[in-house]
Amino acid sequence: MTDSATLVENPAGVTERLPLPPRLARFAVLFAVFVCAACGLVYELALVALGSYLLGDTITQASVVLAVMVFAMGVGSLASKRLTGRPAFWFAIVEGLLSLVGGLSVLVLYAAFAWYSLYQPALVGLSFLIGVLIGAEIPLLMTLIQRIRRQEAASAVADLFAADYVGGLIGGLAFPFLLLPVFGLLEGVVLVGMVNAVTGMAIVLWLFRRSLTRIGVVGLASGLALVMAVSVSVLVLSDRFEVDARQALYRDPVVHAERSDYQEIVLTENLARTDLRLFLNGDLQFSSLDEYRYHESLVHPVMAGPHRDVLVLGGGDGLALREVLEYQDVARVVLVDLDPAVVELARTHPRISELNRGSFEDERVTVVNDDAFTWLRTTDDRFDTAIVDLPDPDDVATAKLYSVEFYGLLRQAMTADARAVVQAGSPYFAPRAYWSVQRSMHEAGLHTTPYNVDVPSFGNWGFFLARTDRAPELALPADAPDTAFLDAAVLEAAQVFPKDRRPDAQGESLPSTLLHPRIIDYHREAWAGY
Repeated sequence: MTDSATLVENPAGVTERLPLPPRLARFAVLFAVFVCAACGLVYELALVALGSYLLGDTITQASVVLAVMVFAMGVGSLASKRLTGRPAFWFAIVEGLLSLVGGLSVLVLYAAFAWYSLYQPALVGLSFLIGVLIGAEIPLLMTLIQRIRRQEAASAVADLFAADYVGGLIGGLAFPFLLLPVFGLLEGVVLVGMVNAVTGMAIVLWLFRRSLTRIGVVGLASGLALVMAVSVSVLVLSDRFEVDARQALYRDPVVHAERSDYQEIVLTENLARTDLRLFLNGDLQFSSLDEYRYHESLVHPVMAGPHRDVLVLGGGDGLALREVLEYQDVARVVLVDLDPAVVELARTHPRISELNRGSFEDERVTVVNDDAFTWLRTTDDRFDTAIVDLPDPDDVATAKLYSVEFYGLLRQAMTADARAVVQAGSPYFAPRAYWSVQRSMHEAGLHTTPYNVDVPSFGNWGFFLARTDRAPELALPADAPDTAFLDAAVLEAAQVFPKDRRPDAQGESLPSTLLHPRIIDYHREAWAGY
């Protein structure tokens, strides 16, 4: 007796043969479970990743996607009970829809963000729809696998979920290590959608074709062809779409754009070539029209003390470095920036290297590509001057760089009479966040002097000058180079804060820590008012 074919009962009650023996038929279904689970997790991660690129708030984006999707999976599981009469047909329909919705999710969300300002409603809607479709998969697959060979429910569930979880593992690892670096976010997710469609729909057309009506076979085959045609069209037009969508986000023409391992890097320049702007994940880093105001204010007051050995945390554009290198008695500068792509752009792009005066070519400069927090934990080096020019704390990844723990590590890297300066955001736009930085620095044993200046492209912007023994005097060093903006009168005015922007004027600001990153809440509170 040979196990050469599988007898199943189709929805009409007729017993018929499948083209594979039971073991191979079950394996084919379990393989479909494995692939579909991997694809489903990729869709989920893509929604989170795009949110972090566009909005920066990874925790909120992940929470919304996960919560909505898990809830929707329950809804999909319940709804699928009505579809188990024709499990093969409806499983193919579900996979076809899932491959379209999931595969095009990044494109739809990017369009909603760039042109319609409907990102959050679109995110919730897509998360719910994808979750419903994923939730409908397992009950339908359970019915299919039981038709191949009856087994106890517990055993069937164990097999299905084992394949599902392993698929999730592969999808989760493939997303950051294969899809993003090789194909990019948009193209990678579209390709996953195509794999999803071929696996889910083709296996039905091959394995369960005899349980379908002729119209069903033609309809599913046509649907698969349509899904593939739409996906291929999106792949062909994806570059043009991304250029148009990105340009819609920026006032001036985009002259350079890339997505590094850490962030989206965009450079714009107006038609008159008078205003070059760098954006990281959509946040403005500098405008060539007035960046000198920011960088002169950041660097020169801290150089009033010893400055033979200088540490720059952040500042991958080289503009703070430009100001530091104006001092001839600077012997060494260590610049620590997470993203080598930003440093490489600042080093090689003609307009930026002209702006930073080729600062990375100076033999006194050593560049370290590392996370500032991690680097401070491991270094034994000590510096006379520390300049902290890091991204704004609007996410957990950057909030740690404004924590008590971070400033404690910074203090350890300072010599006894060293001075440090920290860019701390806008005391006008987000006063509680600004003064929270001061509280955090005080908790770490740093004495501070606050000051603020106006940078037209940013607005009012604030800093903290710090020492370990006492609050430092805000003044220009005796050997300061000629400056276009900063002088003694500006520094005197910089220490004045309006009454409604002084500490505790809008409520007490508490220190921010790794376990309680309050500065994120203060930033959200500020944005809620605009």
